[in-house]
Order: sequence, then C-alpha cells, then structure tokens
Amino acid sequence: MENWSDALRRGAVTGSVASATSAAALALCSQGENHSPFSAVNAVSHWLWGDKAAHKDQPSLRYTLLGYGIHHASAMFWGVLFERWFRRVLARREPLPAAAAGTAMAAVACFVDYKMTPQRLHPGYEKRLSTGSLALGALAGRRD
Repeated sequence: MENWSDALRRGAVTGSVASATSAAALALCSQGENHSPFSAVNAVSHWLWGDKAAHKDQPSLRYTLLGYGIHHASAMFWGVLFERWFRRVLARREPLPAAAAGTAMAAVACFVDYKMTPQRLHPGYEKRLSTGSLALGALAGRRD
C-alpha cells in the first residue's frame, strides 16, 4: 500500500473524475425519469434541507450546488480509499483488473451508503431515481 499523502493526491483527481462522470450519468437518468436533470442531485441536499429537497426540480444554489458538493466530497473520499487500497492493481496498468477494482469499490461504496448509514445520510438519489439508474450512476463513477 502507498502512503496516505500519495493516496490523497491521487484520490483528489480520481474522485473528481468519478464525481463528474457519475453526476453526468445521474443527470441523464434524472432527465429521463423526472424530466429534470437537476432533480436527483437536488435530492442529495436532503442532508441539510430534509425531504423537501427531493421534490425540487429546478436548479438552485440551495439544492443543486449543495447536492453536488456533497456528491463531490463523497466521490473524493471514496477515490482516496480506492487509491490507497488498489494502488498495486492500478500500477500494473492492466484494464481488466483495474475495471474489476473500480467495480468492487463502487459496490463497497453503495453498500456503505445504502446499508450502513442512517437513512438521513443516504445519498438521496434513491428518492428520485430507479434502481437501474442508481446502478448506472455507480458504474459511471467507477474509479478505474
């Protein structure tokens, strides 16, 4: 395993890319399911604003910016852990093992987010998106 400072540096990049790609996929799914690309990311801000955030469809600083900020911070957190735990796999630069590692990390993140945290701290996407869309968003944000 590499040291934490290297994992933090790499994880900031990895997490930022994962954040952007998964947010784009979730916005597309949100557009299709809710006729608003903002509704799913707005729902994430339920951490601060409660369940009313899940019913907001328009972009706003209050819901959209905060929702994306929470999403981005979470992706960076998981990106750092990914870089720390899977550095040897990633260093080999082999696509299949890297993809497997990214999929495993996405599965761990989903399990922790939806099964180990209190309801109030769930991501919030589940309030506006189907299970299939959630899976697509997780896979789009794989860190490989």
